[in-house]
Amino acid sequence: MTRRVDIRKTRGQAMVEFVLVLPILVLILFGIIQFGITFNNYVALTDAVRAGARSAAVSRLSPTRVPDTEDRVKTASGDLDPTKVVPTVTSDWEHGDDVVVKATYPYSISLLGLVIASGDLTSTSTERVE
Repeated sequence: MTRRVDIRKTRGQAMVEFVLVLPILVLILFGIIQFGITFNNYVALTDAVRAGARSAAVSRLSPTRVPDTEDRVKTASGDLDPTKVVPTVTSDWEHGDDVVVKATYPYSISLLGLVIASGDLTSTSTERVE
């Protein structure tokens, strides 16, 4: 007596579908994680620039106002590597003029060792000199 194979049975179908879809889901998950890390770095950089601009706005009479502002940006950068934060300060330092603090920080988004995007995060803050 021969046994007939019923090809309509779905035994193992779910596992095969899962194995086919799993790499795509993993790539999407890692992409979301990498984007979240990059966005967190941008928020930290923006906060550091804001703190530096506030420090610069109130230090008009200080002889070391530019190095102090750059140090403030680096110390307020939180989890960022302070050696990679590059702040610039521009102002005439007259009462009522604007002081502009800008900083850049490198980023790289990679998935499974392959770099998808890289460049510099940039944030700028402007305060009025007091």
